[in-house]
Amino acid sequence: MLLYFRLLNESLFFAINALKNNRLRTLLSLLGVTVGIFSIIAVLSAVDSMDRKIKTDLSGIDRNMIYLFNYPFGPSDVPQWKINQFPKVTYSEYDYLRKNVAAIDKISFNLFTSSENIKYGANTVNDIAIQPSTAQIESLDNLKIGQGRFFNESESSSGAAVIVLGHEVAVNLFGGEEPIGKYVRLYGRRFTVVGVLEKEGMTSFGMSKDVKAYISSTYYRQVFGDNTLRATPVIVLKPKKGIDIEEFKGELIQKLRAFRGIKPSEENNFFVNIIAGMLEMVDNIIGQMNVVGWIISGFSLLVGGFGIANIMFVSVKERTSLIGIQKSLGAKNRFILFQFLFEAVILSLFGGLIGMLLVWIIAMVVTKVLDFEFVLSFANIVIGTSLAVFIGLLSGILPAISASKLDPVEAIRTGN
Repeated sequence: MLLYFRLLNESLFFAINALKNNRLRTLLSLLGVTVGIFSIIAVLSAVDSMDRKIKTDLSGIDRNMIYLFNYPFGPSDVPQWKINQFPKVTYSEYDYLRKNVAAIDKISFNLFTSSENIKYGANTVNDIAIQPSTAQIESLDNLKIGQGRFFNESESSSGAAVIVLGHEVAVNLFGGEEPIGKYVRLYGRRFTVVGVLEKEGMTSFGMSKDVKAYISSTYYRQVFGDNTLRATPVIVLKPKKGIDIEEFKGELIQKLRAFRGIKPSEENNFFVNIIAGMLEMVDNIIGQMNVVGWIISGFSLLVGGFGIANIMFVSVKERTSLIGIQKSLGAKNRFILFQFLFEAVILSLFGGLIGMLLVWIIAMVVTKVLDFEFVLSFANIVIGTSLAVFIGLLSGILPAISASKLDPVEAIRTGN
């Protein structure tokens, strides 16, 4: 064990000398390892942070929640031209499913529509995402009320002119003024503010609720009609706990096919999009991003490995005489081998640690500047350190072997 401590001490000494005496050469050689480790750890950290953010954003949403409408969330075997001809879901279909599918826990009739401006007195907020929906969207979207309340079933069914504002919308419109009970203007009409959502912050999955406003979908239908081109209707629902999701999906398809009068030989003209399937697609995308990051960063690591190998070959040549003296004094081949291997690993670790330090600095800056927690996890630090050690071993093995096999007499004579 003392031998290895001695080897480590000598290798550290020679590595530091290499850094001091050949600063430019060493810097250029280590740059590849630094860039490679930086690229890989930066990509892994970014993807991990994004994955963590997505899971946090969706933590309150049921994975079995379903979006039923005329478009798929992901790739589909149905040609796009045929999808474009599919009929939109209707309020009548929502009402039919609500009354005839006993396994439904919550259900809402929503409309995807364009952004609008909302006014209060002289203040105007622009490009606000308007979400016409029925009352149960509060539970389905896991909405957290900061002030007031959400509109109830009675207001939803009757199409009352009430509105629930996102936190940022309310702040920009009212400042420090109490918003509940005040009137705002939307679509040139007057709405009573009944609630304000809690601040959500930036989200990685969809638009933040801070810049949204919820109104009754019945009110929207009364103003613009059911056949308006301004909006795409969607039925959002989730089953009761303990219900098999595939059986539930099958029942939904059966009921809607029967309501639409679709023949057994005909394909569905709607899509049942389950959130869990979309999350799997997101996981696949994140996995692909990791693979691409590894491939791109691998080239930098390859260049860095060649750089370390170059330093070690030069180091062997410069210390040929010293190697000969060490061997003539009884140093075994493995002592010389381990000496140069340790030196290669230490040099590679220098580059790797610099790369991880850069990632840590960027993580700190991004977390402070943006409303996004960029995390350099312990697992990624271990991966970066392990990669640096591996690159050091891989690039140092050939120079170390060549040094260990030198003849002591020839080494001393060549070195002189």
